[in-house]
Formats: sequence, structure tokens, C-alpha cells
Amino acid sequence: MDIVYSVNDVPIRFTRERWFHAVLQSVPLLLDFPTPKFWVDYDREADVLYISFDRPQNATNSEMTEDGLLLRYRDEQLIGVTILDASTRSALS
Repeated sequence: MDIVYSVNDVPIRFTRERWFHAVLQSVPLLLDFPTPKFWVDYDREADVLYISFDRPQNATNSEMTEDGLLLRYRDEQLIGVTILDASTRSALS
């Protein structure tokens, strides 16, 4: 059993079955990504989630959206997304 923390820093016990359920719930979203190969990194201290569609990223351009997403481009191709305040983002309904 693992302990994770809510956005309010409340500890939550995550059983193995609950982890599996969370992974299975994410499958449709992962399959809908623009590329079949991607990398995900989370910086817990900064609360930033990095999603890369190409390695190395080597972005030549970036754009900040109104909802706190940093879109990273190499020329016209989207190669990564940086999500600020990641733990405060709500799940899709």
C-alpha cells in the first residue's frame, strides 16, 4: 500500500487495486494522445508535469495558454506540454 497526498496535503492510502484502477481509467486518454510514444515526468516539489512527444525536446518556440499550459514546439510541430500546478488540476468528467 502506498501513500499519496491530496491537493490539500492530506495523506491517502492507495491500495494496489486502486492504483490499477487509476491506470485503467487513464488508458482511453493515453490512446488519444497525438503520438503513440511519449514520456511523462513529474516534479513534485515544483508541482509541474512534463509531457514530451519527442526526445530530446529541443523546442524552438513555446506558447502559454490561458489555463496554465506551456505548449512547446519545434518549428510547427508540438513536441511537449508543461502543466503548471499539476496537482490542482481536476479530472475530466
